[in-house]
This record gives sequence, C-alpha cells and structure tokens, in this order.
Amino acid sequence: MELQHSQTYITEAPLLRPQRIVSVDLLRGLAMMLMVLDHTREYFSGLPFPPEDLNHTFGALFFTRVITHLGAPIFYLLTGTGAYLSVARGKTVREVSHFFWTRGLWLIFLELTVVRFAWDFTFNSAPLVQTFWALGWSMVAMALIVRLPTIWIGVLGAAIIGLHNLLDWVSPSYLGKVAGLWTFLHVPGLLSITPHFSVLVGYTFIPWVGVMAAGYALGALLEKPDRRKRIFVLGVGLTLAFFLLRFINLYGNGDPSQPSFFPWTVGPWKFQANPTLTVISFLNTLKYPPSLDHLLEALGPALIILAGLDTFRAERGLGHIMLVFGRVPLFFYLLHVFLIHTSAVLVGVLFHQPVSWLWHGEFVLSHAPATYGHPLIFVYAIALLMLAILYVPCKWYAAFKSRHRDWPLLSYV
Repeated sequence: MELQHSQTYITEAPLLRPQRIVSVDLLRGLAMMLMVLDHTREYFSGLPFPPEDLNHTFGALFFTRVITHLGAPIFYLLTGTGAYLSVARGKTVREVSHFFWTRGLWLIFLELTVVRFAWDFTFNSAPLVQTFWALGWSMVAMALIVRLPTIWIGVLGAAIIGLHNLLDWVSPSYLGKVAGLWTFLHVPGLLSITPHFSVLVGYTFIPWVGVMAAGYALGALLEKPDRRKRIFVLGVGLTLAFFLLRFINLYGNGDPSQPSFFPWTVGPWKFQANPTLTVISFLNTLKYPPSLDHLLEALGPALIILAGLDTFRAERGLGHIMLVFGRVPLFFYLLHVFLIHTSAVLVGVLFHQPVSWLWHGEFVLSHAPATYGHPLIFVYAIALLMLAILYVPCKWYAAFKSRHRDWPLLSYV
C-alpha cells in the first residue's frame, strides 16, 4: 500500500480510491462517529430532561451534546461537496443532477419506512422525520440548483444560511391553508400529508438546503493547490463570526416570541448562576431549525478540522477507522440505529430496567421511566462498543463497494 504523505490523493489500495480527497471522507467519518455518541446518549441515558435545558443540565452532559452538533452540518455540507468533486472527477452535471433527485427520493422513502422503524420498532405513531427527510428534499432541490454556475450556488447557499433567521417571525398560523408548507420549509411541527397520515417535522428544508449548496461551492476550494490554507482561514472566520454574533445577542438564534419545537434553545444567551451555566447558555444554539448561530458554531470548527485532516495519514489506526465509516455513510446510518436501539433493549433487560417504552413510538420525545437509565460514563463506553461492532460490517461493505464500482445501485446504499 502506498500513501503520499504530502497529498490527500490516494494512489493505490483496495479501499482508497484514486483521485478522492481523503480529508473529505475522514471528516464525514468523524461526523458519523459523533452521531453514534449522540444517539447512544438518547437511548441509554434515560434522563428526564434534554441536555440543552439550563434548568437541569450539567457541564459534562451539555458538552457531550454540543460536540455532536458537528455531525448533521458536516453531513449536509459534504453531501454537496461530494457532488462537486464527482463532477471534477469526470461526471457530467446532468449525471449528478439525476443522482441528486433519485437519491433524494430514496432517502425520503427510507426515512418514512426503514429509519422510522429502526428508531421506534413500531409504525403506530406519526413518524418524526429528521435527517433523511431534509437531506432528501435538499437533494431533490439540488438537482435543479446544480445546473447554476458554482459561484451562484455558493452565494445562494451563503444567503440562505445567513438570512433565514429573518423569517423567524413568520408562524404557520399566519398562513392559513398553506401553513403546512411553512412547517415543511422552516418551522418544525406536525405536518398533515393526508387526512390519515401526518409527520412530525424535526428537520426543515430551510436552511439545510443552503448548507448543501454551500458545500457544493466548497468543492471548488478543494481543487485549489493551497486549499488547506483557504479552508483553515474560512473555518477560523466562521468561528469568529459565531462568537461575535452570539456575543452581541441581536440576531441569529431564533425568535423567543414565537413557539418553538424545543423552546429551551431559543433566544439570546444570559449570565447564569455560575460560569459553567453561563458558557452553556452562550453555546446553547437553536438546532430545530438550525439557526445561523448554530451553523456557524458547527461549520467553522468543521472546516478547521477539514484543513487539519488534509495531510492526515489514513492507512491504519483511527484515521483508517474514520475513512471506513466515511466511505459508507448510508450503510453506517441504517445499521447504527438498529444496533443502538436493540442494544438499549438488551442492556435494559440485563440491568432489570423497564424497556417496553423503547418501542412505544417517538421515545426521543417522551420521558424514560424513573427506573431507567445509565450514567454518562456508561454511555461513552457503550458508544465505543457500538463503533467497534460497526467497524466490521462497514469495512466489509466498503471493500465490497470498491470491488464492484460498476454496480450503480451500490451508490444508493
């Protein structure tokens, strides 16, 4: 196996494809690993309050949550970046557009079926649609957006990210018969698809489509010979913009006067009873939908990490694990929810804790029984175990995809 230390292009190896920018796969793999920690916490902690609730949270719990906020923005950003790089490697815009809308519809289908069952082990309640829902619709939109010049796509993405909080004052109740459209676009809530079927929208179309569009434009920077410097400077700039915008408390983190899906993450930060809670209040940004503050808080550090990964060796150790996960994100996602959910049930039975609530539907939005739950250190240990188990099938599937690049359907799993 040969790996050029000064380049992020891989020259030969069954897993490391030619002409792929490894740092992109590594960052995506990191996002997947953080997602496992977040979802393990949701299934295993059993706390009767969310980590963002300033009235009950504590430092270790909140910071466990806040580091996992990197996951979704990275995933959406790199979905756009990967599309640009596929064009750079020889695909036509028409081919990428076709992939966007077909893959997008496939993800929406998976969200409403396989992913829904994996989270709940039931079809009895209205599904909470999250990552795949907004990712899928964003990809459908990108099938059209991708036909624009790259610079226009970048401007569009930046405008959506930077300006969407100007729409915070608009409530679905103002829009009468088209209220559902606004729920789909920007305000999380219950969306009636038919008289007999509704979904609970957790991830809205705006601003996630903007993050994906910005990611597409980011691909152009990755073609530059000095990309590491450019991406690092951009990441530092976004991070400083977050601190400045959050400090002045005037714009970028939701409108406290409007109802919110998670009201404890809305509005300006305030000084609290102690320094830890004050820091938590400052970093406590709105994720549903992701505010400008939230996206700056995540994307700035993500780009700094991406720049740092540009010369990272990935043939062994942690780098190789990240690379494996980053190469099979959809396979990883589908597998990890089933694995963590099933493990939570088994561990609950082993510890003589109530587990029936884990398949009653939308357990994430409900409270665990008083006698259920495990300490945070246990959550971290389980998360590491989940990653170790996931590595084996993901490594096999990554190698399988590499050996069968001529099978187009594999790009959809």
